[in-house]
Amino acid sequence: MYADDTLTPKETVRFCALGLLTSGASTYSELAIAVRHFIDRIQGPSLDVLGTSIELLKYEGLVVATSSAAGDVLEITDKGHSELIVLLTANIRAHTSDQNKLIEALKFRYLHILKKTDQSDQVDLLTERADQELIRLLDLREHYDQDPGHMVDWLDREISEIENRLLWLSTFKLKIDLI
Repeated sequence: MYADDTLTPKETVRFCALGLLTSGASTYSELAIAVRHFIDRIQGPSLDVLGTSIELLKYEGLVVATSSAAGDVLEITDKGHSELIVLLTANIRAHTSDQNKLIEALKFRYLHILKKTDQSDQVDLLTERADQELIRLLDLREHYDQDPGHMVDWLDREISEIENRLLWLSTFKLKIDLI
């Protein structure tokens, strides 16, 4: 993890792989394809995905391999499940990036694994991040309010998207609390 307890690209790939294995055992090739497919569709093709070996998960004891006719079948271990919880509850960096979008997508994909209170905490984390982003953009809009260009138009669109995200997160949190 980075010093601010946020995930590195390598840990994001680990997060995806361990999350996928919570649904059941998988061969190495099936897991590698599924990880790459998910990450490529969320953030686009990335060298970070190609550079991370699923073999390392076996070495670290996060998954165990058993031989089968289809090849080695990987299953998540208790240690791997504990690591997944750590990755699932990690912070998200303040700036907006494709990496953060991927982490947020992974959080929503595997949020159901957490206890209800932890799910709610994660939604609070995402809400706080969006609130901070909104404050930053509102400040920027105020600064460029009299600018002759189209910066304010662009900022208004960005601000509207964040306000919609905050509304959605608020509704989603209510849904979690009712389940």
